[in-house]
Amino acid sequence: MLRKLFFLIFMIIIVSQNFYAQKVLVAKIDEEIDLGLAPFVKRVVATASKENFKAIIFEINTFGGRVDAATQIKDAILESKVETIAYINKRAISAGALIAISCKNIAMAEGASIGASTVVDQTGAKVSEKYQSYMRSEMRATAEKNGRRKDIAEGMVDERIVIDGLVDSTQLITLTSIEARKYDITDTVVTNLTEVAKAFGIENPEFTYLTGNWAEKFVRFLNHPIISSLLIMVGLIGLYTEIKTPGWGLAGSAGLVALALFFGTSVILELATMWEILIFLIGVVLILAEVFFIPGFGVPGVLGITMILGSIFFSLFDLDFVFDFSGLQMVIIQFAFTLLGVLILVALIIKYLPKSKPFSNFILKDETSATEGFLSNPDYHFLVNKNGKTITQLRPAGMVDIENTRYDVVTEGEFVELNQQVKVIKVEGVKIVVKPIV
Repeated sequence: MLRKLFFLIFMIIIVSQNFYAQKVLVAKIDEEIDLGLAPFVKRVVATASKENFKAIIFEINTFGGRVDAATQIKDAILESKVETIAYINKRAISAGALIAISCKNIAMAEGASIGASTVVDQTGAKVSEKYQSYMRSEMRATAEKNGRRKDIAEGMVDERIVIDGLVDSTQLITLTSIEARKYDITDTVVTNLTEVAKAFGIENPEFTYLTGNWAEKFVRFLNHPIISSLLIMVGLIGLYTEIKTPGWGLAGSAGLVALALFFGTSVILELATMWEILIFLIGVVLILAEVFFIPGFGVPGVLGITMILGSIFFSLFDLDFVFDFSGLQMVIIQFAFTLLGVLILVALIIKYLPKSKPFSNFILKDETSATEGFLSNPDYHFLVNKNGKTITQLRPAGMVDIENTRYDVVTEGEFVELNQQVKVIKVEGVKIVVKPIV
């Protein structure tokens, strides 16, 4: 009987502990702050609200990253209806500091640091005052929202802010955990997550860890400058190939898929707007009209390419985010190197594709002989160096008129319009190769 009583008491204790357990959602921010991180943080906030979590703990260890990404994350955290806690277990530097002070509560581990939020470029050089002013206001407004010292937050961006006993007018503010506690930037100094929860009144925390899903990781992968540049290159080369060849094939489809991935990622990360998408689609329609309905390569093709390039360029950065030339520098460099890569690949295609084995398989060659019982093909070597006029477009194959006789010809990859003068440069079997006369 006594054994049953002890068992009953034990079960009551276990059930009561589970009943009074408070759910806490934990999300790590321990990588470079980029635009791909914003959808993850938004999902964390939405999940915590939907599933009635007591609080969200953002475990932060980052040297910072993109300011526009940090502002998206800050906005999501400030809009959270669930209590938010930043736990800085090592460091919250630069954009990481903005994310940390956007949380309602802040806890720091011993030896952790926060601050140094001046905006710099990819080389570490300080960017223009326009950016610094924006970051100062973001830090100041966020600190004010959560009841923290505005001058300390602003001094993390601007070394001209003087805090007696802490920094003079030549130093940015970066605080240790002890200093942050002294100046009311952090609420407590702790050693683990359980202490973080207890410091803010959560006595029996039940931690649930949320990590990025495959879709968020895929978006972050596609948003990497190298990958996004490759998508642009594949897209542009695919469209160029379709302009140069009759009909619609694999290259054009691959190009559209690549550009769809690029624009889809930009929309998810709030870089591209519907205006960029609309301009891109109009450009594609003009290219398709050029390929299928309009002879030659004229205004629709040029306008279509221009609109596609413009939409791609403006989708590489956030138009709503404050910027000047220094802010656009990395975008311009990425775009310029991407176009250079496209030009190099197109040049290689023009030079080597017509001579390649896969391309030559489309051309009937003189492989049989009369001794094997076959009639030989006509010998067209007499046409070498003769001039003629195109009677169809050469994309790169087509027909020309040479001395009032029609011949099937091919170029070395160039597109030649109707009624253009061409010259026979060589004959390979039954393949007559021509080039336009400039």
